[in-house]
Amino acid sequence: MNSKAFNGQVATLSLDLDNEWSYLKTHGDSGWEIFPTYLDVIIPRALSIFQTFDVKATFFVVGQDALIDQNKEPLRSIASKGHEIGNHSFSHEPWLHLYPIQKAEEEIEEAEKAIEKATGVLPVGFRGPGYSISADVLGVLARRGYLFDASTLPSFLGPLGRAYYFMKSRLDHVQRQQRQMLFGSLKDGLKPIDPYLWQIGETSLLEIPVTTLPGLRIPFHLSYILYLSTFSPRAARTYFRSALRLCRLAGTEPSILMHPLDLLGKDDVSTLGFFPGMNLDSETKRQRVYGYLSDLQSEFKILPLGQYARQVKERIGLRIRPVITAAESTSR
Repeated sequence: MNSKAFNGQVATLSLDLDNEWSYLKTHGDSGWEIFPTYLDVIIPRALSIFQTFDVKATFFVVGQDALIDQNKEPLRSIASKGHEIGNHSFSHEPWLHLYPIQKAEEEIEEAEKAIEKATGVLPVGFRGPGYSISADVLGVLARRGYLFDASTLPSFLGPLGRAYYFMKSRLDHVQRQQRQMLFGSLKDGLKPIDPYLWQIGETSLLEIPVTTLPGLRIPFHLSYILYLSTFSPRAARTYFRSALRLCRLAGTEPSILMHPLDLLGKDDVSTLGFFPGMNLDSETKRQRVYGYLSDLQSEFKILPLGQYARQVKERIGLRIRPVITAAESTSR
């Protein structure tokens, strides 16, 4: 399909390759230690639908998955098809923000090495698992020469999503404490929805937020839209279209996030029924995602995050937000 974008406005598209084991681990379920995987199923599906629309996306890869032989060929196919590869941490722990700085550095470096060895690509973009990010992690990314981070979700609904998640899990007190920032906090709704620069000492790092509805800050990434579609497919698609049009009116270039479960259904994996939308089968999801991507392409030219980041960094007047890492705080 050809892009029908108007007035040169662009959007970005990314997919977090959260694997079955990582979801089980975050949920506190057993069996994740043997690293069950569905990447050999989801990656071909994602590549197929992106090829249909003739678009490139950024795939955020978990380092642990890059070490598993079964995953290496699917992961290599991402780069061979011309898509970008990003770093999604090594261990996929949504409490990454609690890591001391040395452990954070090791986590990111270990993921880099595994991802580069498996795909032939050294990632220059990062997204924290569960939107987990900290000043120290941002400092590590800046020192290691990353082009951008994409770990923020500027929404007030994070605590509500976390409460629902906890209700559907059997986490103990310690596990809940680790996950206390899963999906973000209320104050995240005050963060910018447009790209800006983190100023970290003498360096800077571009932040590309996952876009939420201008003004109201309600999510409209595809997992959220698919969840809404379980109540009313028509209303969900109308909301998505309205969100895109509001972005155009506001001059916001939407960063659209996908997850593997957007293209996996109850017929594919039986262990993840606790996730919203997993009562749908894979073909129903595929058809709905096809419609959402059609809507996105009708309004915007779609780019991967890295290509977009290089364009944005050339702009004058980007907002700057200072970051004080633990190391900087100690030296003052």
